[in-house]
Amino acid sequence: MPTQTQTVEKKPVPTFRAHLRRKTAVVARWLHIYLSMVSFAIILFFAFTGLTLNHTEWFGNAEKTTRSTGQMPHDWLRKPNNADPDKLAIVEQLRSAAKLHGAVSDFRVDDNQISISFKAPGYSADALIDRDTNRYDIIEVRNGFVAVINDLHKGRDAGKVWSGLIDASAILLTLVSLTGLLLLFFVYKRRTSGLILAAVGAVLCYLVYLRFVP
Repeated sequence: MPTQTQTVEKKPVPTFRAHLRRKTAVVARWLHIYLSMVSFAIILFFAFTGLTLNHTEWFGNAEKTTRSTGQMPHDWLRKPNNADPDKLAIVEQLRSAAKLHGAVSDFRVDDNQISISFKAPGYSADALIDRDTNRYDIIEVRNGFVAVINDLHKGRDAGKVWSGLIDASAILLTLVSLTGLLLLFFVYKRRTSGLILAAVGAVLCYLVYLRFVP
């Protein structure tokens, strides 16, 4: 019996350009998804605090001011031969006795008194120490939760580590935006309309700036 020969169709070998395009789409999608998940809490935090910063009047003023006094060891305040006061001991005593927190933003030594300022997000404390009577007076101001997160949004009195987190957040949000824009180029049916909408949004923001920002 005559044998029938079967022809096997060869699949076309993808070109380097097509391979690169497909690989780019896969990587962009992977980056967009996982960067979005990593930065989810950051995006939510800065979105919410952007609203609280823009409308502080919605949340009232929860400021609480506390005054306290105490005594400081004299030998910490006046050293022999006019040496500098024991700054570390003074600061730690104030933290321990008055339950102060925050970073020391200012430490001034005058002939008769010492003034120290503590700062943290939504918090401040100012101590005034008499170098002759050894008495200190503290004014401590604690703001509410909204004031704390607003200061965190701005990086005010939050320290270098938090400042670094803000920088990392900005980089993450930039990458999420860019990978999302990159993915749009691979969605052929929506690419043109998507780019038009992105351009319209940018132009609208610019027009609002020109027209309404003093």
